[in-house]
Amino acid sequence: MAGSRLERFGTVYSRVRDLMRSGVIKPSQKPIWFDVYEAFPPKKEPLYVKPHTRTATKKQEPVPEIFYREDEIRAKFFEHYGSGYRSFLLHKPDFVSTSQRFVDKYMELKSRGELEEAALFEETGKALLAEGITLKKRGAPSVSAESRESRLTDMSAEEQTVGAGSEETTDTADTTNTHTT
Repeated sequence: MAGSRLERFGTVYSRVRDLMRSGVIKPSQKPIWFDVYEAFPPKKEPLYVKPHTRTATKKQEPVPEIFYREDEIRAKFFEHYGSGYRSFLLHKPDFVSTSQRFVDKYMELKSRGELEEAALFEETGKALLAEGITLKKRGAPSVSAESRESRLTDMSAEEQTVGAGSEETTDTADTTNTHTT
């Protein structure tokens, strides 16, 4: 019991001594070392002193940044394509993210050595598209500008055709009304 606490509030000797004085420990139950300690007390009283730590004076060692080659590829991927529409499915142990698939395919195409660095990124995107993984460029409109222009041209031509047909019917209606009156 006496040794169950930390020695912050007194030494083991002082606690056992006080327990013997109060009658909790009988003189017949005193520890063997107690008489030795009284016969040969320490020259310096053992005290618990809380160690002083000065965190402000400790110099923090900078942690070196660790970059791998695939980190550069992944950063370029996220710059061009963003984070994508799929979330990370961490509950599936065999889940591979789109960015990881891109990095794997990039490394595979690079190991072949057929393409130069500039074309390799675009070819990786095309290879993933062939596998059924669609990548949407970041900031790119969902409808290309060329198709939007052609649709606007078609719509304006359709309006002119419909507008010309309605004018003819209005003219014939006016003429019939003038003849009847």
